Amino acid sequence: MPEPFHNLTAVALVLLRDNIDTDAIIPSREIRSVTKVGLAAGLFANWRYLKPEERVPDPTFVLNDPAYHGAQILIAGENFGCGSSREQAVWALHEYGVRTVLASSFNAIFYRNCLRNGILPGQLERVALEQIARWVTRDPQGNRIEIDLSRRTVLAADRQWTFQIEQDARDGLLEGMDEIERTLKFSEQITAFRNADVVLRPWVYGLDLP
Repeated sequence: MPEPFHNLTAVALVLLRDNIDTDAIIPSREIRSVTKVGLAAGLFANWRYLKPEERVPDPTFVLNDPAYHGAQILIAGENFGCGSSREQAVWALHEYGVRTVLASSFNAIFYRNCLRNGILPGQLERVALEQIARWVTRDPQGNRIEIDLSRRTVLAADRQWTFQIEQDARDGLLEGMDEIERTLKFSEQITAFRNADVVLRPWVYGLDLP
């Protein structure tokens, strides 16, 4: 069950690249189990390490920059999370500490996987992302971004932007519920409908006609 998401003020990682696919987010060789634990070390492994198999860090990559320590927001470009449908990409981000990804567009499957795991996928125009990114890079620890999911707003550099997210997706994150849990809220209505429908259409349920 994902944790409820309401507001977040945090350091942001700037990785303003387009078409970052799930194999870049978590290379397949880094997936050694079917659990959600132990994936953070492999996050962006091909970019993060000079020698991934030996875990030799690349000092030029943003995850290895001490200025971005404790980041919970990721600023990316267009078509983020494209490629394969591996949910481990989202698991790795979540275990690392990312709670929001701001991008100009998302792969549809990745977008849904974010929601199921309590990560907010907020869609912003490219020009807004670039403006926020420039402000963040001047002082990553001091220039923290504020996210308000209820209002769908991003506050940075004394400016406010409105990000896009589907209404159902927003409500699910606010409530900390996935699709199944939100459906079960209507269990009484579902049961009532089924009981009435059995009378009207018994053949649908494999019952003999009266």
